Amino acid sequence: MNMNNSQWITTARDLGNVCPVFSKNFQTDKTVASAELTITALGVYEAKLNGARVGDYVLAPGWTSYDHRLQVQTYDVTGLLLRQNTLTVTVGRGWFRSPMPGWEDTEDKRRRHGQPCGLIAELCVRYADGSEEVFGTDESWKFAESPVRFSEIYDGEHYDAGFVSAKWENARILDWSKEILIPQEGEIIRETERVSAKEVIHTPAGETLIDFGQEVTGYVEFSVGAREGEEVHFTHGEMLDSDGNFYNANYRSAKAEVRYRCKDGRQTWHPRLTFFGFRYIKLLAWPGEAKAEDFTAIVVHSDMKRTGNLASGDPLLNQLFSNIVWGQRSNFLDVPTDCPQRDERLGWTGDAQVFVRTASYFYDVERFFRKWLRDLAADQRESGEVGQVIPDVMPTAPGSAAWGDAAVICPWTIYQTYGDPAVLSEQFESMKKWVDYITSATETPDLWTGHFHFGDWLGLDAPEGSYKGSSREDFIATAFYAHSAELVVKTGKLLGRDVTEYEKLYRRIVKAFRSAFPEYRTETEHVLAVHFHLAENPQAAADALADMITADGRQLRTGFVGTPYLLHVLSDYGHADLAWDLLLRKAYPGWLYSVTKGATTIWEHWDGAKEDGSFWSTDMNSFNHYAYGAVADWVFEKAAGIRHEEDAPGFSKLVYAPHPDRRIGFLEANLMTRHGMIRAAWRFEGESVRYKLATPVPAALMVGNETREVPAGSYTFWENEVR
Repeated sequence: MNMNNSQWITTARDLGNVCPVFSKNFQTDKTVASAELTITALGVYEAKLNGARVGDYVLAPGWTSYDHRLQVQTYDVTGLLLRQNTLTVTVGRGWFRSPMPGWEDTEDKRRRHGQPCGLIAELCVRYADGSEEVFGTDESWKFAESPVRFSEIYDGEHYDAGFVSAKWENARILDWSKEILIPQEGEIIRETERVSAKEVIHTPAGETLIDFGQEVTGYVEFSVGAREGEEVHFTHGEMLDSDGNFYNANYRSAKAEVRYRCKDGRQTWHPRLTFFGFRYIKLLAWPGEAKAEDFTAIVVHSDMKRTGNLASGDPLLNQLFSNIVWGQRSNFLDVPTDCPQRDERLGWTGDAQVFVRTASYFYDVERFFRKWLRDLAADQRESGEVGQVIPDVMPTAPGSAAWGDAAVICPWTIYQTYGDPAVLSEQFESMKKWVDYITSATETPDLWTGHFHFGDWLGLDAPEGSYKGSSREDFIATAFYAHSAELVVKTGKLLGRDVTEYEKLYRRIVKAFRSAFPEYRTETEHVLAVHFHLAENPQAAADALADMITADGRQLRTGFVGTPYLLHVLSDYGHADLAWDLLLRKAYPGWLYSVTKGATTIWEHWDGAKEDGSFWSTDMNSFNHYAYGAVADWVFEKAAGIRHEEDAPGFSKLVYAPHPDRRIGFLEANLMTRHGMIRAAWRFEGESVRYKLATPVPAALMVGNETREVPAGSYTFWENEVR
């Protein structure tokens, strides 16, 4: 992507908050055979050729590690060409120049916020006679102020529909690298669904709200009849408070507002250079009477193919499945973000690694994660440390166990789901560098000590005033150290690399772990010791875990680190009934608690909204945070029984071992793999369970006391009688 016929251009003067529009007029004097626009920007852009929008990529060029990698898009614009042509490109701040993250003031943040906007593009026109003409960005391009008077990731967008650019000036050449340019790698961000407003609400506080009935990520399109100069002004929120009034204090410093200055007549508009996370909007200014039919929420996310579905006989559980899917859609907007609404929206590595397996079942995320992992490798520090977020907009923040381990766990998981070792080959050096970093950074050989960690983040056994849970940080860190070292060994052997030293390291870590931590004190410590094969007697440890949970009223106390593996450990060691108890728990803390409170996405806190209607806090309380939705991988793998052995990646061979539960009546799971669709279902009929399985690959059926090898095909059976 050298863009030889183009130069970076920028504005010749500072436009402040106004988004610039760049323009090029040209004509085509011969018969056109084809035309292609290649383009990217320092910021996000919207290109139009002769007034028609180019392509359907929203928020292009997406978000990458901009210092190292900037995606370039190519569009076929043949059908948009005329004899006399005008190409315009409006450039907003986007992720490139917005002040991210919102809560800190650092030199790096100021540097990024102060960067210039930039555009590079070339339009290649191929004529029927075989000749071609290239119109590249240079000093001949013009710029002006656009009707977008303000646009930024956290604070929203302001637009003046009556504004006309009166002063066009010559663009200036910008000294910026072309070496960072790469072809489009990730899934394209698109508008994927339109959600009609559910109702207009007039609150006790006298507010006028629009409720879309579903929390989404995207923006609101509205239609309004107005006179020139009248204003539409609204802000976004996720929740209503206990009195039924609008609430968005949890957005923190993010204004998340839209301001629109109207022209005369009926008009329809939506923001184009930013996005919001919301269920409600509060109208602060609106000409006339607001009607529900005037508002539509446009859903925006990476355009991934849906591959998995779950359905049961329990309506609350089905709503949980829906909430998990909507949480993924909301937060897979070019990078796996923690939340889409407040002054954050960052690619937190810990959230990504706990959810990656579930993500890979509901959607085809192979391309999505491979792009993000390339950014992780690009942003990985010279020491091998992996930052808390990728792209790393907090480069001075220390890495953490279970967060930095995304460098190893995510590529391994993507390989396991899709079966292509290319992701491992691409990421192997990064994987090793992370393990090497731990080895060099620890204060105690073969353990991981003396370093900052998030611990069992938001663990419910946290001591007063702490977010980190009561599990020992060195315990968690060393457990993940062992796990990542083990995966590096497995990856190296798969790729034919010499990993002798990592094998020795792994054995030493296991020995040191067992010596340093002979007893497990918390639920999460039990979970990690068993799940990462560190416990000398895993059955005894799993039994002790079950006893702890039972003695505590059959409720979990784990946080971000322990919860994703909790139900797996229980069901793997004979406690599937207890795992089901936890999943189906309606009281706090439980997965169905938020569902009973009307949630349409996954919450950051089990009690983000409490029984009395009050909120957990304003400082860190997202109602669209997918991490705890990781439980869906247990539903696919253990409850529905669809899984594969480690040596059969990509579901090249199926292991079918379901764990039915009478309380939900039935469970159906569909999963599209690289080998075809797997359909698995069980249903209680009287005192018996009927199973159905359709598999495109050979399968090992493990039901009751029977294990049976069968070829690809469709099967129905009662209990142990396969036919």
